[in-house]
Amino acid sequence: MAKGSNISRRKALGLFAALPLAGLAGRGAAAAEPVKVGLVLTMSGPFAASGQIMANAAKLYLETQGKALLGDVPVELVIRDDGGANPDVAKRLVQELLTRDGVQYLGGFQWTPNANAIGPLLNKGKVPCVLFNASGANTTQLSPWYARTAFTHWQVNKPLGEWAAGSRGFRRAYLLTTDFAPGHDAEEAFTKGFTAKGGQIVASVKMPIQSPNFVPFLLAAKEAKPDVVFAFHPGGVQASAFMRAAQEADLRGAGIQLIGPGDLTSDEELPNIGKAALGVITASQYSMAGNRPANTAFIEAWKAAYGFSPVRPNYMAAGAYDGMHLICSAIAATKGKADAAAAIDAMKVFKAESPRGPISIDPETRDIIQNIYIREVREVNGELANVEIETIPNVRDPWKIEHPL
Repeated sequence: MAKGSNISRRKALGLFAALPLAGLAGRGAAAAEPVKVGLVLTMSGPFAASGQIMANAAKLYLETQGKALLGDVPVELVIRDDGGANPDVAKRLVQELLTRDGVQYLGGFQWTPNANAIGPLLNKGKVPCVLFNASGANTTQLSPWYARTAFTHWQVNKPLGEWAAGSRGFRRAYLLTTDFAPGHDAEEAFTKGFTAKGGQIVASVKMPIQSPNFVPFLLAAKEAKPDVVFAFHPGGVQASAFMRAAQEADLRGAGIQLIGPGDLTSDEELPNIGKAALGVITASQYSMAGNRPANTAFIEAWKAAYGFSPVRPNYMAAGAYDGMHLICSAIAATKGKADAAAAIDAMKVFKAESPRGPISIDPETRDIIQNIYIREVREVNGELANVEIETIPNVRDPWKIEHPL
């Protein structure tokens, strides 16, 4: 992307971040104190766009579907910026939200290390916390006060591995994964699914999380002549850099299929990636191109509220939108009262038609049960889209099945 376009995008992101985030606080003439919901998100730094997407998705649910569900119960969002994967900062912010701001619910958490770090605070404060994006498989086992509307990398990548070796018939896979906890989960999960269906892992290589040069890694993968390269990185701005590197390495010209989780071709980055993404296959719980009534309504509401510039809704938006739905359902079930145990019980029986399809909360693990879609980047009406080509229905977290408490 040209330097000028980057400057324009940063300006647009600033406008996006400045949108009001007060939810339903002060709505009508209600005398009751608002139920405070603390959201810990990354609102600054290189991954700020992701936090801004989730903040706006949460606000969108409150101001649309949330009104009918909550009735006269006012809700106030209290947004805090963790600045990135900073567990110590996340702990400090949560401590402040609980003791100074008096929040009844917590939500957000882009980063697994941040989410894991606050477990002891949840246990002490007995406050429900809904994970909008943090995807570490073991996180919900660290405290009974977590619930998750995001996903786990096992939930996405094990089915992808099974599909790649089973339905698609790939035999040899080369793995490139970022060297941090979610990358390790993605590597292990894909390997488990791929080898279970008769596939062979040629090599598994770790990439640095900060400012990686992807080209040497992809050229080494090409030299190994696998059928498929499975790649995982944190997404966001790295998606464009990775796809340019894949184009330079010319995996497609070598007859090598590039696959991975949805971060490779996330909906908000597709316009920046361009046609280098064509033909890439990913597994994800959400696609903006999903042909479902709830998704059509979600997209229309998003467009009316924010437009599609600077960013479009993606899987993080779906996680935050459904996360606020889950929190609001608990608030409605408890009539706004501070009853954490009753709130968690209400979350355990949650079911809904989401923009991503049917979802529910597994009462045993408090993780989401959802469809996983196999998607291919295609050009649709002159625009790139993650077209859903197969559906793997009602997937529970496989890691919990193998590692029950």
